[in-house]
Amino acid sequence: MPATVDQRLEAAARLDLSGQDAAARAAYLAILLDAPDHAGTLNHLGALLLRTGYSRAARTAFARATLRHPGLPHGHVNLAHLLREDGEAAAARLHYAAALRLVPDLPEAHQGMGNVLFDAGDSAGAEQHWRLGYRDRVFAPWPYRGGAAAPVRVLLLASVRGGNIPAQPLLDPTVFAVTTVALEFFAVGQALPPHDVVFNAAGDADLCRPALLAAAALLAGTAAPVVNRPEAVLATGRAANAARLAAVPGVVVPRLRCWPRAALLAADAAMLLAEAGFGWPLLLRAPGFHTGRHFIRVAAPADLPGAVAALPGADLLVIEYIPPQQPDGLARKYRAMFVDGRILPLHLAISRDWKVHYFTAAMADNAAHRAEEQCYLDDMAGHLGARAMAALAAIALLLGLDYGGIDFALAADGSLVLFEANATMALVPPTAEPIWDYRRPAIAAVREATRRMLCHRAGIAGT
Repeated sequence: MPATVDQRLEAAARLDLSGQDAAARAAYLAILLDAPDHAGTLNHLGALLLRTGYSRAARTAFARATLRHPGLPHGHVNLAHLLREDGEAAAARLHYAAALRLVPDLPEAHQGMGNVLFDAGDSAGAEQHWRLGYRDRVFAPWPYRGGAAAPVRVLLLASVRGGNIPAQPLLDPTVFAVTTVALEFFAVGQALPPHDVVFNAAGDADLCRPALLAAAALLAGTAAPVVNRPEAVLATGRAANAARLAAVPGVVVPRLRCWPRAALLAADAAMLLAEAGFGWPLLLRAPGFHTGRHFIRVAAPADLPGAVAALPGADLLVIEYIPPQQPDGLARKYRAMFVDGRILPLHLAISRDWKVHYFTAAMADNAAHRAEEQCYLDDMAGHLGARAMAALAAIALLLGLDYGGIDFALAADGSLVLFEANATMALVPPTAEPIWDYRRPAIAAVREATRRMLCHRAGIAGT
């Protein structure tokens, strides 16, 4: 008898679990040719696409599954996760709420709803949902896809608040068997899952302080080697880095100070800022956020009250604005990674906007910008010059991170203009278009350096 759709899905899922990504994807798509709205296949395919770097296609699969099967709670949760990542918080919240109406105690929906509320500044509401989402889910294993081969067992420490190293692109599921730990809900003395190495992914010192303190307590209960010890991460807050890295030769650090919200809303705020050495325009940032969220340029004193009101948090960072240093007036942001003592180039984003990020820089539309980025990736030292390379080496040594990175620009004299340096630098693989082929070796080098570091720390021979 011909196989049923469910039997075909089971066979495709076995391919998926064994690490045969291309074969699994083809099998899922073959099922959808015959049954375009099959819920299980859409969700399995979406998860595979997301794991292999095709987030837009994954969102399409999850959206179709939810549209055709609105009574399935995990479809709502899968779609909500991606909506939140794409900055569509209101839509994400609606789908988390829909999942909780269907299954009021669904842990993943409570976890996600907590994240959305925290992003919106509702810490109390977030804590309520997180308690429900993590009370029985302190430890969560990722699927291991290495078949019968013995895995390297990684205990991945993470904060429920966010600010974590995006570890999934780094941890090959055919090599590593990963168990995550929700640090804020770990109880001292709680038995740990078997592991060969601990990877502390809680990376934002400004946001993750409670998690990092919990990580230090957890590590007292294991003799396994540790990547990114909490005490090293705790020293990498934005204000702390600005203070200690300003002394490094060849580094330009913008003036930075943390101010209470009330002080910035006071009638004499502009005078206080001037007395502290700040001019206009200046930058305002809510600590603990990345990818440009809650980060504003304020042109003049009259704009300050509205800008402060638009940002969450009791304290805000005031940052000196340093305009682009190159003759063309374009903003450039370089990213380099520090992995196990090595300095590796990752990308260069070029933009007309002062707030430059790779995903908004429109690099795909400008061949000259891509050629400039390729020069940086192919010959970092030659492109940056000796002064900036020496500064990078000194910063890497001061940070003391096993895995981390830095965003920076170049000054006209070859100095390095610091944006940020910490553990949370994301590694986002490009899409499959051939125009990005020049970027793939740099990304592969970071992945391979991370793999070798974790295997070496775990005592795996031949790495």
